Amino acid sequence: MLKPPSLSDLDSVSDVGFYLCTQSTDMRKGFDALADLARQVHRKDVFSGSLFIFISRRKDRMKILYWDKDGLALWYKRLEEGTFRLPTYCDHGVGIKASELAMLLDGVDLRSLKRTKRFTSCTPAAAP
Repeated sequence: MLKPPSLSDLDSVSDVGFYLCTQSTDMRKGFDALADLARQVHRKDVFSGSLFIFISRRKDRMKILYWDKDGLALWYKRLEEGTFRLPTYCDHGVGIKASELAMLLDGVDLRSLKRTKRFTSCTPAAAP
């Protein structure tokens, strides 16, 4: 059945973890320094295939570190205009959803997002 994609579809197909370092990061850091920072902040294995996201102090640059089968890979984005808009987090590192990363990259202000309660269908109880 053909249906339009939803954010939950995007989140459910990915078995990869997305971890955002909420403290500002020096964008001069390379592979090893970012891997150490990911281990310290998230207490996760950087070789697991998860994506570790770092934002600059001015919030106009982003680096994503991940393991790509045979080595660490680093993806870097610099905005020519504007900033990445993040909610205020209490912790230095948080897990985010794939849809939240996609919205962040597309310029959506995550501070103004509010998820509303949705109906979920109830499964009928099994007959005895």
